[in-house]
Amino acid sequence: MPFIKQIMEFNKNFVDSKQYEAFDTTKYPNKKIAILSCMDTRLTELLPAALNLKNGDAKIIKNAGAMITHPYGSVMRSLLVAIYELGIQEVLVIAHHDCGMRGLKAPQLIKEMMDRNITQDKIDTVKNAGIDIHEWLHGFENTETSVAETVKIIKTHPLIPPDVNVYGFVIDPKTGKLDRVV
Repeated sequence: MPFIKQIMEFNKNFVDSKQYEAFDTTKYPNKKIAILSCMDTRLTELLPAALNLKNGDAKIIKNAGAMITHPYGSVMRSLLVAIYELGIQEVLVIAHHDCGMRGLKAPQLIKEMMDRNITQDKIDTVKNAGIDIHEWLHGFENTETSVAETVKIIKTHPLIPPDVNVYGFVIDPKTGKLDRVV
């Protein structure tokens, strides 16, 4: 059975049996925090558990590497909406050890794209649109440095109010141990 069919069957049962009632909350985060974290599957349940977060406590934004790659991209827009519309007072940037973005190089990713039938013409189209594909697809060399850079982008952004506190952390994806990046 295709996985999407399993998802749809489970979802129907979930809704029909009103299991959603256990997750009822508002759109306003109880703890007034937003978290930018990596999309790593090991953090799906571990991160909230390690921080004692329940449904409704925080806004969690996930992407590859817990990075802000552009100060006016979707991650920053999400943070601004969270601050101005949803009452966020603190932002936590939480990356993790053993991240797939650490050491990621654009040429390696481009080769994998081409191996999966993305043509050079399509790659050139991205380049011709003004995107530096090598800069856009790069990872980072040091997790702590990447967190510090992302924290700096948020703190120095002209639209982030000075009363919003921003902190950086690295979490162990096995134990949940959190280390602060200063």
